[in-house]
Amino acid sequence: MISKQYLPKVTFGIIVLNGEPFVRYNLRALYPFAYQIIVVEGAVSAAANIATADGHSTDGALETLCRFKAEEDPENKVQIVTKDGFWSEKDEMSQAYAERATGDYLWQVDVDEFYQPEDMQAVLEMLRTDPQITVVFFKQISFWGGFDYVTDGWYLRQAQGQGPGIIPRLFKWGPGYRYVTHRPVTVHDPYERDLRNLKAVAGRELAQRGIFLYHYSLIFPKQVTEKCEYYSAAAWAQRARGSRQWAREAFSELCRPYRVHNVYRYPSWLERFVGSHPPQIEVLRKDIEAGRIDVALRPTDDIERLLQSRRYQLGRIGLELLDPLARLGILLWRRWRHRLPRCVGGGIGSAQTL
Repeated sequence: MISKQYLPKVTFGIIVLNGEPFVRYNLRALYPFAYQIIVVEGAVSAAANIATADGHSTDGALETLCRFKAEEDPENKVQIVTKDGFWSEKDEMSQAYAERATGDYLWQVDVDEFYQPEDMQAVLEMLRTDPQITVVFFKQISFWGGFDYVTDGWYLRQAQGQGPGIIPRLFKWGPGYRYVTHRPVTVHDPYERDLRNLKAVAGRELAQRGIFLYHYSLIFPKQVTEKCEYYSAAAWAQRARGSRQWAREAFSELCRPYRVHNVYRYPSWLERFVGSHPPQIEVLRKDIEAGRIDVALRPTDDIERLLQSRRYQLGRIGLELLDPLARLGILLWRRWRHRLPRCVGGGIGSAQTL
């Protein structure tokens, strides 16, 4: 193992609103590998209904950040960035940490995203040996309803190389680099080149080595409720009508067992997690079990019954078998849809004029 002092300098960038109970555990997990950790706290305008009147977390996340800075930051790595009022969008929040980044690489991390320490070490060693790499993608493991269950589905498998289930998180960084957009995450070099189009490491390549992003985004009822409140108000999400209904029917009641992922337009399913969690997640679990962390958990009896159902297992297998056909159909649609008006001649134009 290469000593960390010889590895690239990494700035971790985090945006957070109501990030408890993950905040302190995430920071502890990143700290040994960090040159900087820049946390931008607060709410965008669309999240006003789950924030304080002046645009901050309601669950004590900002206080936890300040306490960590005061008590657990001996090397002065952590910067906390806030704003009086609301951020315009997550673009602005992400740009706020990017503007302050001085590392050789910028590693974007959501507060509920974790990695195995040995995987982070391996990725940094890879960057050290090949400085031409401009972006690293990760395949995510998406946890659902508890620490022992994961969700998978068509949306998460949609694109072979770079899709929603395989996401860019780590970017080359330096003077003249610019964080452009949060959706999709886009970083340009000084020549205005998209780093994703230069030398990328695919998530599939890392997954074959057993390196994943562990995403605990749909674990706690509090999380799911707040995410759906935000999505219901965010214009970009296009889920205003269905987010709250999905939270009730799919997450709370498990009445839609093949639409369990919160991008519910696509079929998805549940599986049992086989593997080990990152160490700080195990610490969080023990703190919850011991009562040191007060957070409501989702009951899991219905999940266990579902996973033991032969009918559900067959349905999941059927959806997995159909997935390649679905991806092919989506690919063909995206490739050919812009040609449809030319194919049908002036009919569409005339109709639009009318």
